[in-house]
Amino acid sequence: MTDLVVRPLVAGEESLFESMPDPLPELRQVGYAAGIAGGGYRPERTWVALRAGRVVARAAWLRPPGATGDPWLERFETTDPEVGAELLRAAHESFGGPLAYYAAVPAYWRRRPEVRAVVEAPMAAARLVGLVEREERLRCTWTGTPLPAASGRYTFRPAADETEINALVARIPEPEVLTGREVARSAGVDLGTDPLAWLDGPAAAWRVALDDGRPAGLAGTAGNACYPLLAYLGLLDEAVRADLLADAVGVLAGGGAREVVADVDAHRVRMVAELERTGFRRLRSRVVFTPPEDLPS
Repeated sequence: MTDLVVRPLVAGEESLFESMPDPLPELRQVGYAAGIAGGGYRPERTWVALRAGRVVARAAWLRPPGATGDPWLERFETTDPEVGAELLRAAHESFGGPLAYYAAVPAYWRRRPEVRAVVEAPMAAARLVGLVEREERLRCTWTGTPLPAASGRYTFRPAADETEINALVARIPEPEVLTGREVARSAGVDLGTDPLAWLDGPAAAWRVALDDGRPAGLAGTAGNACYPLLAYLGLLDEAVRADLLADAVGVLAGGGAREVVADVDAHRVRMVAELERTGFRRLRSRVVFTPPEDLPS
C-alpha cells in the first residue's frame, strides 16, 4: 500500500483541502475557502493525510478573528480511525499538545445509521489520541411559527442596566440556554457566569421575567449578531420557562427577526422540549471532545 503522507497545508492549497468530498452536505458550515478569507482558518492549522496524492483525511482547527484562546478542531473527516488518529497526533505534536474537538453532526444523528457511518470514524480517531467525549449541544432554530400563548402569570420588562443583569446572573448557577458558548470560551469568556463580557448589546436587549414584582428569570437576546439569537436564558423559577422563552423570541420577532437560533445542552430535556413546543426545530448537534486535563474534577 502507498505510504501515508501527513502534513499541514501551505498557503494556496485550499482546493486540496476541498478535494475530499463533503460527507455531510446537509450541515450548514462555513466553506473552508471562506474561512481562510475570513481569518478563522489558517494553513498552518489545517492538516491533511494523503495517499498517492489523494486526500484521505483532513482536519482544520478554527480560531475566530480576535479570539485569544486556543483554536479548536472544527472540520475533521476520515473514513479510517487509524489514519485520522495519525493525522491528529502529528498536528497535536506541532501545536504543543491536544486541543478540543467540536464535532458538528446533523440533528438526530444517533438515530440515523447513514449519518453514524460517517461520524463514528472521526470520533473514534479522537478517542484514540486521548480526547474524551464531554457533552452534546443542540443547535435549534425558530423560523416564524406562531408562539404559544402566555400563561398570564408573569410580566416582562427590559433589564434596567448591567448591574441588574449581573446580579441576576450571579443567582443563576446553571443557565438553560447559552448560544455561542464555545466561541465565547475561545475569547476567555465563560458565557454562563459573565455573559456581558461577550454580549455587547444594550441592557434593554435583556428581558426580566417578574412574578408579582419578584425576578423569576432572565433572557438575553442579540438581534444584531451574525443572526438573531437567544444568547442566554436562566431561571429562578422553573415554571417561567415557557413564558420567558416565548417572550424573548417574540421580542426578536417584533424587531424583524425571521429566524432565531438557540443552543442547549442535550441533557436539558425540559428545555429541549420547551424549545420544540415553542416552534424550534433541531438544526444540528455539536459533540464536544476535550483533552483529559480539561475535564472537571
